[in-house]
Amino acid sequence: MLGLFKDTPVIGKANTIIQIPSDKLFNFIGNDLLINYPRWSPEVKELEKITDGPIRLGTVCRQVRIDQGNRSESTFKVKVFDAGARICFEGVSNPYRCDYVIEPINASDSRITFIFELLSLDLHVRPFEKLVRIAVQDGTDRTVKNIKKLIESEQAGSK
Repeated sequence: MLGLFKDTPVIGKANTIIQIPSDKLFNFIGNDLLINYPRWSPEVKELEKITDGPIRLGTVCRQVRIDQGNRSESTFKVKVFDAGARICFEGVSNPYRCDYVIEPINASDSRITFIFELLSLDLHVRPFEKLVRIAVQDGTDRTVKNIKKLIESEQAGSK
């Protein structure tokens, strides 16, 4: 009975190999986050940087999303900015974390691993936790596929 109201995060994880060097992949996801995030995640309808300067550790952004017809607004903060290797941001206004880990495979290929964590669920959503888990995993899979498709098509177009 004590574990009944225990908050367990809902986690989705996906990875793929992308035919692009890791530094270029990081630029696409990290340095050019404001340009590319709405492209790989079309649910993002508005995205603005609240803090000054380039995307870096501590940068705060505001986003408006429409997920399955539901509008939500949140603020997030860059918690990890490891150039070439990882960018992670966490919700300031909502309990979530997005983590993009980039690993070089060789000079021309990289592996991206995307982990999305919904750190807690509202009480009224908990009866639907299984559906939320499925939706989160589907979203992480789609995110990785979208990034791969976008970046590889841009690479092919520039050759």
